[in-house]
Amino acid sequence: MAGNRRDGRLLRGERSREAILGQAVSLASVHGLGGLSLGRLAEAAGVSKSGFFAHWRDKEQLQLDAVEWARLQWIEHIVQPALQAPAGVRRVLALHEARLRFYADEVLPGGCFFFVAQVEFDDRPGPVRDRIAKALAGWVGFIEQVVEEAVALGELSADTDPGQLAYEIDALGEAAVTHARLLDRDAAYRRAHRAVLQRLRALATDPALLPEDPS
Repeated sequence: MAGNRRDGRLLRGERSREAILGQAVSLASVHGLGGLSLGRLAEAAGVSKSGFFAHWRDKEQLQLDAVEWARLQWIEHIVQPALQAPAGVRRVLALHEARLRFYADEVLPGGCFFFVAQVEFDDRPGPVRDRIAKALAGWVGFIEQVVEEAVALGELSADTDPGQLAYEIDALGEAAVTHARLLDRDAAYRRAHRAVLQRLRALATDPALLPEDPS
């Protein structure tokens, strides 16, 4: 019986922690990691302040855990769906499309946690900046890996530069965030999709593997 009670408390504690981190990532996508109010966060997650401090004693650790939670969310909503596409050029496009869908579906109220975090911490040395930089490097590196796979399968031209193409795909995804929120939302996503599609069709050994250019 004592073991069951202990297990129940651990489960409730983990659920409380997850609820707080979910709210932290959501709020930080709007206000930034530095703008997280511990009181506001506890209220949004529906936990007491004492319950909050049972998980985090300082703001920096909360920020580090929020970055990790956002990374796992990114994998769940973007990487894993894209991996359902066949390996090769179609998976490269699927990765970009999954990212645009994540934004268009407004999973986060601010659009993109990582875009806000990168702008906020790019010139602020420390553990949080390092964690954000590691997440960005992992994402761009994964795009590059998928591109390299497409080259190895013979679906992208042998002279394709995976690092350059990964940079361009990521840059177009980031541009879609601000353009969709400040300019024409539908046009931003349409152009971001079209730009990568045109680039991939130009590099593909068999463009018929990809959708037709909507232009």
